[in-house]
Amino acid sequence: MRLSDFDFDLPEELIATRPVRPRPAARLLLAEGDTIRDRHVADLPEILRAGDLLVINTTRVIPARLSGTRIRESAQGPVRAKVELTLLEPLPDGHWRALAKPLRKLAEGERVEIADALTAEVVARNAEDVTLRFSLEGDAFHATLEAAGQMPLPPYIAGRRKADAQDREDYQTVFARDPGAVAAPTASLHFDDALITTLKARGVRFAEVTLHVGAGTFLPVKVDDIRDHKMHAEWGHLPEEAARAIMETRAAAGRVIPVGTTALRLIETAATGPGEIAPWTGKTDIFITPGYQFRVTDGLMTNFHLPKSTLMMLVSALMGPERIRCIYAHAIKERYRFFSYGDSSLLLP
Repeated sequence: MRLSDFDFDLPEELIATRPVRPRPAARLLLAEGDTIRDRHVADLPEILRAGDLLVINTTRVIPARLSGTRIRESAQGPVRAKVELTLLEPLPDGHWRALAKPLRKLAEGERVEIADALTAEVVARNAEDVTLRFSLEGDAFHATLEAAGQMPLPPYIAGRRKADAQDREDYQTVFARDPGAVAAPTASLHFDDALITTLKARGVRFAEVTLHVGAGTFLPVKVDDIRDHKMHAEWGHLPEEAARAIMETRAAAGRVIPVGTTALRLIETAATGPGEIAPWTGKTDIFITPGYQFRVTDGLMTNFHLPKSTLMMLVSALMGPERIRCIYAHAIKERYRFFSYGDSSLLLP
């Protein structure tokens, strides 16, 4: 298929820059079979069945955007200049890969002062990013990062306004526990404790997995033939309890519904065959496009995605390209709010 097959016209005013409150007040486009209904996330207890399983992502977004001062030694003394860093991913040796602005003015061995106790040394400058060694590790590093960093809002929001203190709450899910993501699993942003309690009381179960969403989720597809696209890799973990819950749900004829494309990509990576799954840990670069045969996924709760993105290809694979075009046309006609802070959909083939 061609990249143009996943394009659509989106009015700019439908791109949400703030979420609705309370979280479950967001609208929910329910696409079930051939029908489309306009509901709200708060209606999920009426929509889902007892025995359904929601698979949620426990990753926690780190405040990955850092402002610092580059320090370069010279014969006249230290030379200082402003540097903007965006952390991308931790590396096995404890270093971090990061975007830097301006990249070309950074050199190996230079230090960047970020906070009183936090500095970063440039271990390597690569073609598009840098490798950094921080002066702190573990809990001390994350505590300082929480205080010094800003939330890494998606480009389509960050281009309209700066991140602020409210985003520290808004851009974090109620399930967030394991730090490591530089983008939120946004379908889960619509849940709050009251909704979770009601769903559990109705017999809906939850399974927890972790996939640390990387900045690659926002990278554009640059090839015309989508088969030539190389998917970014992200670290994930599917514990034994989640695998068991999925198998039990399928055995009891319940539906396995990932909350977000990240959870979906992880359970499909961990699937060992049709209707079968096992515990799994590692990096996944699974690229789901039309024609893919889903092995353990029965539906998907997800926000509305960017034109020509890999996530548009994923929902097209789940619902069918023609069907997803109708769903998105309906969403635009009915003025649903799009992207990370926007409304949601429940897609049930």
